[in-house]
Amino acid sequence: MNEERYILFDQYLQGELTVDEKNNLEKQLTEDPELASSFETFKEMHFQLDNKFGLETEREAFKENLGRISDKYFNKKQSKVVSLKPWYFAAAASVVIMFGLFFFDYKHYPNFEDYNHPESAYFTERGVSEETLKQAEDNFNGKRYEKAVPLFEAILKENNSLEIQYFYAISLLQVGKYVKAETIFKELESGNSAYKEKAKWNLALSKLKQGKYKECQEILQTISQDFEDYDDVEQLLEELN
Repeated sequence: MNEERYILFDQYLQGELTVDEKNNLEKQLTEDPELASSFETFKEMHFQLDNKFGLETEREAFKENLGRISDKYFNKKQSKVVSLKPWYFAAAASVVIMFGLFFFDYKHYPNFEDYNHPESAYFTERGVSEETLKQAEDNFNGKRYEKAVPLFEAILKENNSLEIQYFYAISLLQVGKYVKAETIFKELESGNSAYKEKAKWNLALSKLKQGKYKECQEILQTISQDFEDYDDVEQLLEELN
């Protein structure tokens, strides 16, 4: 990992890349698991730093401190550090934090990936193409969520079952389509199906992935203790407190 990679990630999140640059990075993320993992780590750190350094005065103090750190640990010229945008400092700070160099007051927040363990899909649906259903199942279980999404969308046109909706929403969450995912999870949690508590849990994970920790905590507190993974609920609540 390097600072240039983090800067590219930051430009992507800020919408500063050209269409070609954006498409190229997204293609690399689907083909390179190590790069995708680095990107997810950066996104989590980005959200955490956004929460920590939301005030301009704190950002300025942070930038000054990071400038000193950069000289010592990144062997970069001061002029290069100063020229970066405020959030490029957040990118460089990710490296500092990952190496345990806590030169500032940093509040630890739980990581989405620590709780991101989707259950496997085993479909027995009827009234839809068995081939499409099998492809959706295989891609979902193989964590190829970008490919699973359009397959689920095709299946839902023929069979709008709660099971398909649930796994479709998880796929949307995995690829960062939060609004669509949360809309489905909210519909599932409003009912009384077997997916009610699961939907709440995944809704909480969606908030966690976006760095919306207060909303995540509020949702977790509504999950029934009968939920099969309630140990994870308690652990995440403890980390958020």
